Formats: sequence, C-alpha cells, structure tokens
Amino acid sequence: MIEIRNLCKTFVLNGRRKVVADNISAIFPARTAVAILGRNGAGKSSLLKMLAGSMDPDSGKVLSTGTISWPVGFSGSFHPEMTGLQNVRFIARVYGVDTEELADFVADFAELGQHFNLPVRTYSSGMKSRLAFGVSMGIHFDTYLVDEVTAVGDAAFRDKSEMLFADRVKRSGAIMVTHGLAQVKRLCDHAAVLENGQFFFYTDVQDAIAHHQALMKVEMADTD
Repeated sequence: MIEIRNLCKTFVLNGRRKVVADNISAIFPARTAVAILGRNGAGKSSLLKMLAGSMDPDSGKVLSTGTISWPVGFSGSFHPEMTGLQNVRFIARVYGVDTEELADFVADFAELGQHFNLPVRTYSSGMKSRLAFGVSMGIHFDTYLVDEVTAVGDAAFRDKSEMLFADRVKRSGAIMVTHGLAQVKRLCDHAAVLENGQFFFYTDVQDAIAHHQALMKVEMADTD
C-alpha cells in the first residue's frame, strides 16, 4: 500500500510555474493495479518519480508498506561501460537476489542476443528499455511503478511484456502511467486523472477514462 499525504510539487522554468501536485492526498491499495491518466505535461512521470523516492516533493509525504520498484523501464541507472549482463548482476547483488537466476531470466525475456554481453552505451533506447523492464519484472516488488514500458518493441514483444506484467500484478500492486486506454481496461482495477496539480481517483476505471477523454477533447478544441 502507498499513501500520499498533502503532496505538493511545483517546477519553475524560464520564470513560469508548473504545478504538478497541489496538496494532493490518495491511497493506492495493496495488490491493486491503478492507472494514472492525464494530458502530456500534466506531471504523471514526475508523480511516479516521487512515489519511487527518486524525486523529492516540495512538501507532503509518501508513505508505504512493502517494497516499491524503481519506475519500470527507467534505464538511467545502468552503467554505460558495463555490459547488460554485468549491470543485471550488479542490480541483483544490490537487491539481494540470486545473480544467475536474474541474469538467465533477463537474457531470455529481453531478447538482446549477443548485445547482452556488450556495453550498454552501444544499446538503442528500445534495447535499454527492454533490459530495464526485464530486470524490474525479474525482481519481486510489492508495488511496481510502470511508465509506458509495454509500448517498447514490436507487437509480439509488447504482447509478451503485457502478459508478464499481468502475471506480476496477480500477486503485487502496480501504479502505471499510460496513454493506452484499452490497456487500462485490461489490466487496471482503478484509475486516476492528474490535471493542473489536482488528483482525481476513481474506483471505476471507465469513469476515469471518461474524465480523461473529456480533457483531451478540450485540448484538441483549444488547438483548433
């Protein structure tokens, strides 16, 4: 379970303020998949980073029980001069899991072939994301944080990623940022909409989707 209490976050860029979180509070239940919807630039990824602890809020708290993953698909922590295999073994040691078991899982899942034994600096962004997704899914967390990761790769790989993710959330919770509304319907129990720093939590996924679609129509009208 993750709870956010009176969370506030504002960015200032070129003298302009962008409010990501305006005193928001919410509870993400354990063993429940929750989607976060919102327009581009609403701050969904920033909220995910605050939940992960990789970004500090201006004020407020993030409280949790159990373990929380880094944002699944985030590849910024890989050492570029180390191979994919070496990075996986290092992460396994950090999280106290069997190194060879995790390496075998990632090698099979990520489908990197010989690149698994080459430096990560030689990887494309898609290869890095596949490596990161494999590492994340290969370690058990009580809550997985997911940022559009299953969009990586061809259709067959996306299907495989979604099947693996669906299997993980049978035993764990998940908070996912995505623009794939069909995916939200398939995978999520609840959903929320982030807009202008306000957080609207819906127990009915369809209600959240309707809210999101209404915002997108307004955005399209504003650009006409």
